[in-house]
Amino acid sequence: MELHDLSAGGGVLARMGEVARRALPRYGLPPGTPVALTNVSENATFTVGGGDARTILRVHRLGYHPPAAIAAELDWLTALREEAGVRTPAVLPALDGSRVVTVEDPGAPPRHCVMFEFLPGDEPAGDRLPAHFEPLGAITARMHRHARGWPRPAGFTRFRWDEDAAFGPAPRWGRWQDGAGVDAAARAVLSRLEAALRDRLAGFGTGPDRFGLIHADLRAANLLVDGAAGTSVIDFDDCGFGWYLYDLGAALSFIEHHPRAPEMVESWLRGYRSVATLPAADEAEAWTFVLLRRLMLVAWIGSHPAVDLARELGAGYTRDTCELAERYLAAGPGAALAG
Repeated sequence: MELHDLSAGGGVLARMGEVARRALPRYGLPPGTPVALTNVSENATFTVGGGDARTILRVHRLGYHPPAAIAAELDWLTALREEAGVRTPAVLPALDGSRVVTVEDPGAPPRHCVMFEFLPGDEPAGDRLPAHFEPLGAITARMHRHARGWPRPAGFTRFRWDEDAAFGPAPRWGRWQDGAGVDAAARAVLSRLEAALRDRLAGFGTGPDRFGLIHADLRAANLLVDGAAGTSVIDFDDCGFGWYLYDLGAALSFIEHHPRAPEMVESWLRGYRSVATLPAADEAEAWTFVLLRRLMLVAWIGSHPAVDLARELGAGYTRDTCELAERYLAAGPGAALAG
């Protein structure tokens, strides 16, 4: 995967920074406008300018989304802000009106870029994080309610977060078997987990009441909490078609083993129910989707060794995943809600 090259001198990242600077004239910005790297994950995100004039420029990795899929992402996040009361960043068009611009990348194929407004706020973290799950559940319910009734534009296309994306012949984030620290003992436990998850997902099904358009990455890093404005949802790059409860699993990304995780799950469910109906049979599968996401993140860590977060978590995340898997397999999805 392309971002692996960052571990070998940062050549790809340097080129992405050059792409960001080359994009500036497309937005009417002078070449000397400050461009600072903000984040690297699937894409590289840059803060452009300073003070009240700051904007956010996303430089897309190669081969992840075609332009039509990027346009679909922008359509939905715009509709959520305008129609569902969900605070998302406005898309800032280029001088020619384009929302997605294509910029030459020296030594590589051209890259797609999108400019967003800069939104205030901080990532919920530390002691503040558990208290955020109830309002997050309510926000997620508003997003799902909108997705169910939204007449998608012609040509709308996004990928799927389904069983094949997790465990198929070409998993989106790679195979969990190739994760950090997956030795023979871990492989045995996680193989049992995969089999149990496949069974639960088959029984749960993909009917329209349970499967539709989702954000798919509503973890704390993609939320901005501002005292005056409330919570903003950012980074819809992974939005696509999946189980609605997958958004709960994603909300606990990398903290599924936190001592207060059961409390966070209950708070999220409570917030969700304040906006939309959530059948008891769906609630009973909450931890199925927490463990599904967790196993996929084992694969993500293994396939993203150049990303700081993946390096920090490493084999320890796999060990904790095995412990969670044993609890889930012993107690069942509903019982796991009690911790």
